[in-house]
Amino acid sequence: MMDEATSLASTGSGATPSLRRRMASLVYEMLLLFGVSLLPGAIGALLLAITGHPPGFALQLIAFAIFGAYFVWFWSRRGQTLPMQTWHMRLVDARGAPPTLARAAARYLVGCAWIAPATALAWVNGWTGWHLLGAVGAGTLAYGLLALLHPQRQFWHDAVCGTRLIDARPLTDSGAPH
Repeated sequence: MMDEATSLASTGSGATPSLRRRMASLVYEMLLLFGVSLLPGAIGALLLAITGHPPGFALQLIAFAIFGAYFVWFWSRRGQTLPMQTWHMRLVDARGAPPTLARAAARYLVGCAWIAPATALAWVNGWTGWHLLGAVGAGTLAYGLLALLHPQRQFWHDAVCGTRLIDARPLTDSGAPH
């Protein structure tokens, strides 16, 4: 019987998925996170009702923790979130296994580099609403394009954390991905 790491490594080509597929998965991920964000929103409404004050920064920390738990749990269990399954990609460590809890948590924290510079720029300039969204969108796109500078076309937070995204499309009888 194959262990989980061998089973995961035997599916798909192991090649890096295209930047287009990874960005499409990111868009899908953002749609799902909208639903996940209902939980911190409910917690914020509860805190407002109890204290009479908007939770502000505390709510942002709660949302950060909930989003982190979402990603770390999925990445460390199967190496995939639902959007990653849909777009046939998997997160693995150097051995081809799903990352450990610690490695997945590190990837989440380092991965925040996607939005940190643009968010800081918006904060310094007092941008809100569409200006903030535009800055974060442009920053995310620029960060994603940096993968083109990596020798294996991996995102830089994966290079730092010892993880990589691989193609997880099912193999045909000839061994080529679907």
